[in-house]
Amino acid sequence: MRKNSIKNTRINEEVLHELSDIIRGEIKDPRINEFTSVVSVEVAPDLKTCKAYISVLGDEESQKNTLAGLNSARGYIKNQLAKRINLRNTPEITFIIDQSIEYGVRMSHLIDEVNANNRDDA
Repeated sequence: MRKNSIKNTRINEEVLHELSDIIRGEIKDPRINEFTSVVSVEVAPDLKTCKAYISVLGDEESQKNTLAGLNSARGYIKNQLAKRINLRNTPEITFIIDQSIEYGVRMSHLIDEVNANNRDDA
């Protein structure tokens, strides 16, 4: 199975959807920020590993706590994923903090500041 095959894309989307539901609705760990979202998922073609990119709205301490909470609940998440998705292997999940949304918001603010300064100078 090629990495960008249709089957792999469908598996990635299904894992993303189920992972989002599990994190949002079933994990009761107080360390996990309620504004945590799964941005993207990359399941390896052999279905053994999975990288889950998550975004956390909050400061750096909140991101670290959320990552620690998700890592401690990894076994439960994998078990729930196995029950919901019928795959040959249930992948081992690695959670990675995704800074792209925060970066995009910061760049947007910088662009707005430059545009405001240009209007003031004109």
